[in-house]
Amino acid sequence: MSIANLLQLIVLAALWGASFLFIRVGVAEFGVAPLMAVRVGIGALLLIVMLLARRNVAATLGTMRRRALPLFVVGILNSAAPFCLFAFAELTLSAGATSVINATTPLFGALVAYVWLKDRLTTMRSIGMAIGFAGVLLLVWNQIATDGAASSGLPVQGMLAAAAALGASALYGVAGNFAKKYLMDVDATANAAGSMIGATIMLAPIALLTWPATPISAHAWSAVIALGVCCTGIAYFLYFRLVAAAGPARAMTVTFVIPLFGILWGALFLSEHVSLVMLEGCAVVLVGTALATGIVKQVPFLTRRSIAR
Repeated sequence: MSIANLLQLIVLAALWGASFLFIRVGVAEFGVAPLMAVRVGIGALLLIVMLLARRNVAATLGTMRRRALPLFVVGILNSAAPFCLFAFAELTLSAGATSVINATTPLFGALVAYVWLKDRLTTMRSIGMAIGFAGVLLLVWNQIATDGAASSGLPVQGMLAAAAALGASALYGVAGNFAKKYLMDVDATANAAGSMIGATIMLAPIALLTWPATPISAHAWSAVIALGVCCTGIAYFLYFRLVAAAGPARAMTVTFVIPLFGILWGALFLSEHVSLVMLEGCAVVLVGTALATGIVKQVPFLTRRSIAR
C-alpha cells in the first residue's frame, strides 16, 4: 500500500470512527431508520453536487444509468442495511464497542473474496488478518460484557446488539467484493453517489413511516448533519477511491483502525470508559493491520530463511 493510500486510510478511519459517536448521539431521538435515511440523504446530496461539478458529467451519468442496478445493490449492502444494524446496536452498546465489532469487516471481505472471486491470500496477509481478529475478539469480549450489562442488566441484549453489528460487518465484506466484480469501471465519485442514492430510495419510505412524533433537538440534528456530510459523503468518496486503487481487501482493512478512533472519540466526547484491555486490544489490532495492508512485508521469525536456520 502506497503512502498516499495509507494516509487516505487513516483519514477514512478517523471519519468512520466518528460516525459511531454521531450515531450514538442521534439514534435515541431519531430512531434507527429515520436517522439513517437522513444520513444517506445528506451524503447523496453532497456526492451529487461533487458529481455535477465534474467536466465529464454527461459520460459519468451515462455510466451510472447503465449500472443502476448494481449501484442500488451496493447502496443496500454497503449503506442502508449495515447502517441500520449499527444504529440498532448502539441503542445498547457504546460507540467504542460498536466500532470494535466493525473491525471484523476485512475478515468477511477476505473470506468472500477467496470463495467468490478466487482472490489469493498470502501467508503474511493471512497472519495479519488473524492477529487483527484476535485483537478484535479481545476488545469485543471486554466491551460486550461491560456495555451490555451497564445498559440493560441483560447480557442477552448486549449479545443481540453485538450480533447486529457483526451482521453489518459481514454485509460490508460482501459489498466490497460485489463492487470489485461489477463496478470497477465506475469511478469513485459515481460509485459513492449512486450507492447513496440507492440507499436513500430504500430507507426514505421506512423513515417516513417511523418518523418520531416528538420534536428532535438541535444537538441530534447537528450529529446527523455531521454524520451525513463528513462520515458519509466525504468518507464514501475516499473509500471507493481506496477500493479502486488498492483493492477491496486492503481498503476494508480500514476497519482495523476504526476502533482506535471510535474508542478515542467516545472517550473524549461521550466520557466512555477506556480500560487497559481496550488499549491492549487496540495494540494487537494495529499489528494485524500493519501485516494485512502490507506495511510490514516480513516478520523475520516467520520467513522461510529463518525457519530453515
